[in-house]
Amino acid sequence: MGLTDGPRGALGHWITIKDKKIERYQCVVPTTWNAGPKDDLGQKGPMEQALIGTPIKDPENPIEAVRIVRSFDPCLACAIHLITPEGQTLGEFRVL
Repeated sequence: MGLTDGPRGALGHWITIKDKKIERYQCVVPTTWNAGPKDDLGQKGPMEQALIGTPIKDPENPIEAVRIVRSFDPCLACAIHLITPEGQTLGEFRVL
């Protein structure tokens, strides 16, 4: 297990090794905390709290909401590359 606190928030890694191989690996990254849903007490996540009540000038271009989300520096996939263990590229997918 490894835990640390970084600029974007708390980071945790848990790993189980069996027969010299990784059996289970889990990480909880800052985006999990910042973009997460309500907790067990019903409290909204930080990003949701920041978005609630934000005036949006143009609903067709909600730049205010985008700026708030980006202020949390979320580590969200914008491109995915599928590569085999041998290094062969199977495809690229981009989220625009």
